[in-house]
Amino acid sequence: MAKKLKEEFVAHEEGQSRNGYQEIPAKCPVSGGELYVSELTCEESGVTIRGKFRIPDQAALDEDKQAFLKVFLRARGVISTVEKEMGISYPTVRARLDGLLHELNLAPIKEDLKKKEKDAEKKRQVLKDLEDGKLTPEQAKKKLRGLK
Repeated sequence: MAKKLKEEFVAHEEGQSRNGYQEIPAKCPVSGGELYVSELTCEESGVTIRGKFRIPDQAALDEDKQAFLKVFLRARGVISTVEKEMGISYPTVRARLDGLLHELNLAPIKEDLKKKEKDAEKKRQVLKDLEDGKLTPEQAKKKLRGLK
């Protein structure tokens, strides 16, 4: 097991770099625990900032998920474009997108559900007003039709 950890650490050290920088590892190569950034340095000014900084959730995504996220963003969220670009089906795109949401601890926005809940509340209010005599049956009927 120690050999495998050493190989992973060496692979990371020799790993891909962008503009001369190493990729941030998602987990500690020894314990598998969470990591944090403890120092940031500006090459231009030489300023160093020390502290305990959280690694962005996106940095913890594996390479495939990061690639998918980049394609999704470049496609501006158009699923058919993601399908064509990656050569995958609609259900696969949706499954990967749901996986990303889960891994990033995000919930999909459910605007349709919120609208339905608001409409249901409005309908209840119209029926209550009808029951209380605040509306005539014709007025209630007109209001209910307006909610559809």
